[in-house]
Amino acid sequence: MPPYFLHYLESNVVCVIIFGIMLAHNLIKQDRQEKQIKYDWTLVAFMGYFIVDTIWAAVIAGVLPNDIALVCTVNFADFLLMAGITFSWLRYAMAVEQVSGRDKPTKIFAILFPFLISAVALVVIFAVAPGLLFDGENMPKPLVNAFLVTTPIIYIVASLFYSLRRVKDETNAEEKRKHVYIGCFPLIVIVGGLAQMLLLPEGALFCSCCTIFMLIFYIQAMEKQISVDPLTGLNNRGQLARYISQGAHKDATTYILMIDINDFKRINDTFGHAEGDRALVIVADALKRIVDGRNFPTFLGRYGGDEFILIAHTQSAPEIDRMITEIRQRIEEDCFLQQTPYVVFVGIGFDKIGGDADTFQKCIARADDNLYIDKKNCKLNSQTTVLK
Repeated sequence: MPPYFLHYLESNVVCVIIFGIMLAHNLIKQDRQEKQIKYDWTLVAFMGYFIVDTIWAAVIAGVLPNDIALVCTVNFADFLLMAGITFSWLRYAMAVEQVSGRDKPTKIFAILFPFLISAVALVVIFAVAPGLLFDGENMPKPLVNAFLVTTPIIYIVASLFYSLRRVKDETNAEEKRKHVYIGCFPLIVIVGGLAQMLLLPEGALFCSCCTIFMLIFYIQAMEKQISVDPLTGLNNRGQLARYISQGAHKDATTYILMIDINDFKRINDTFGHAEGDRALVIVADALKRIVDGRNFPTFLGRYGGDEFILIAHTQSAPEIDRMITEIRQRIEEDCFLQQTPYVVFVGIGFDKIGGDADTFQKCIARADDNLYIDKKNCKLNSQTTVLK
């Protein structure tokens, strides 16, 4: 058994184990989201490809017989799995980028169409003129490689399109990086494959490159899950505690705003909890856009239930008043744009951290008290969530 094949086998087995651990960790979760499910299918496709690729390496090394049935099976499986990897990643990218109608049968068929055409063409060519695909020694000809990369390239371009389209409209630097990474990840995988073919054909650069970048992406996702509320994408209470512990307010004027949806229970009771979740997302997205437009440091999080917290480090008290007005206007506009069966109105209370003796906790309590005063005033002035 050639030494290089043993190295290739070991590398692929290690990569399959790593992907399997990531997949198993995802599968045991109770609240798996759409994008996570589609990410898991990418892991499955990668694992399948590594296994088939190892079998092909065994054929090349003479460990397995070089008969036409095995060669065809392995190369056709490579074609299916490479298309599956890029198809699953495209579906994942569409879920992350919230592409409208992504799960409609017509949209899914349109995405599958390039693969179906390629698969039919490959089968027809093999049935009519197998010599175009394999030489006399049962080794694949360039046309096989052309089939192997054509459909994946289409899916890679589509992933780039959906992700980079979001980059253009995104103002948050961290979110921009996320969209760029999702769109460019398949290109990184291709670079690994090309490096293996051109620089080290007997090595396992492709599986190593894929595993390293998927692992980096997975670790980043895990870190985000620890610190981010899964519904709204805002910082959670744990991240708020870490932010407070860093003492960000020590050398800056700090205002704390507590924000709460007025009559939120009416939305849940009238339209159901799914619509209540939608209302929370509308408020969260409006807050994100308002915060992104500021030139001073801020922290934005979901405090719990339908309550949000916004920490602003600014010396301008009028700026806080402007933010409050903009928040309410943006939420109302978004409700009309999304044609919700209600118009959300929020209560907002705020206070300022006053000197070294004051603390975040005391200021949050005062802002919370002011929030309920504001909510009472809103009701007296008929400024409450309106059901259409």
